[in-house]
Amino acid sequence: MASAEFRLQLMGYGLTTAHILYRMPDHPKILQSYVWQNYDMAPDFPELSRFLDFWKAKIDGALHSVDVAHKRLIGPSEWKKVDASFLVH
Repeated sequence: MASAEFRLQLMGYGLTTAHILYRMPDHPKILQSYVWQNYDMAPDFPELSRFLDFWKAKIDGALHSVDVAHKRLIGPSEWKKVDASFLVH
């Protein structure tokens, strides 16, 4: 049986990494870094959006910026047309 991650990839999900900078609650001039990684669907990123909504509602550190990288791990295969074939002895 295939893993849950593999099934998500077959449905079009790709690996998404978000680098989140946020302000420390006690020292707002200091930025702290957090890396979030999960399978998500580009370009809307519903999983990342849910996480950021949770962050805004439950975590005291105000968001400064979010950088997102996304890569589909399963995609169409590459192929090349062969115009000739050679027999090598």
